[in-house]
Amino acid sequence: MNVEKIFASRAPSRAICALVLCLLASTSLPVQATTLAVLQLPALPTTKAQRAVLLGLARAGERLVAVGERGIVLLSDDAGTSWRQAKVPVSVSLTAVQFVDAEQGWAVGHLGVVLHTQDGGETWQKQLDGERAIALAVQIAERDAQLPGGATHLEQARRMLADGPDKPFLDLYFRDRLHGYVVGAYNQIYRTDDGGRSWQPWMQHLDNPQGLNLYGIRAVGNDLLLVGERGLLLRSTDAGQSFQALESPYEGSFFGLLGTRDGALVAYGLRGNAWWSDDRGDSWRSLHTGTESTLASALELRDGGLLLASQSGEFLFSHDHGRSFDKRQSRSGGTVAAVQQAVDGSLASVGLSGVAADQDPRASGKP
Repeated sequence: MNVEKIFASRAPSRAICALVLCLLASTSLPVQATTLAVLQLPALPTTKAQRAVLLGLARAGERLVAVGERGIVLLSDDAGTSWRQAKVPVSVSLTAVQFVDAEQGWAVGHLGVVLHTQDGGETWQKQLDGERAIALAVQIAERDAQLPGGATHLEQARRMLADGPDKPFLDLYFRDRLHGYVVGAYNQIYRTDDGGRSWQPWMQHLDNPQGLNLYGIRAVGNDLLLVGERGLLLRSTDAGQSFQALESPYEGSFFGLLGTRDGALVAYGLRGNAWWSDDRGDSWRSLHTGTESTLASALELRDGGLLLASQSGEFLFSHDHGRSFDKRQSRSGGTVAAVQQAVDGSLASVGLSGVAADQDPRASGKP
């Protein structure tokens, strides 16, 4: 499969999602049939869940939580050695997950789904879906049609309405239990200030007139940053009230963004491209990763090191701010979509082949 061609045609998902669109049931049926089925059908328990296509991975306190196709959510309380399936009210494929503490977390996915958990991922409730999201977008766009840029936003909202609720959310960022954002295909961004009980379309706050896909959102210090296709970089310095385009060092898609504890930024994307910024995105330094594979995930390790994971299963470690990398292959030997460091310092990853535990002495701090 040619990843470049996929993204040239604006397939609405991040790096790893592009490889599995043809595998996911939620993208293989007509929109109306899909909406009726997967938004109302709870995820089915399966003994093969650990080998399912999994796209997101997060820490919930000491627990690991993985999400993926057909609404599968897996929980591990032993650093990724064993997993069990959680209760999920939808069968739509999930793309990303985040927890703000050991109990409160959110997951996003296809058909505009946003899920919330209050018990560490044991059970989930739907807070938003594509039908509701589009209705909100059209309502706000019609209200603001006479404002600067309003006509463009109204045209985009009406186009989404005509297409149907098939647009996925691809990433999310929550600052705490109340305040967060979800982002996705075709400039979709929604904001909540009450923990997801209500959502506000936020597209009109972005300097993204072409409606480019949004693949990642992260906070660094007091700033919020967005990355997307065609080198899109957006930054907010006013608590998310407005996002301004930054000069990009790169014309290819950025699939993710990492903010380090000392305030640095790492943006990563196609063909091993990764960039480092020490000044909140005003300037960027190219990182020589030594791989031609698309980078799907980034992680700051507990010892301050940087880990980049590629879709071909490479783990790239750096302890000099990305100036050099030490490469090794993931134990899974397969495609990596996301990676996390478990409470014991080991690494866990998910991808096309499901979950994998990678005991790594460099990550755990062992001699």
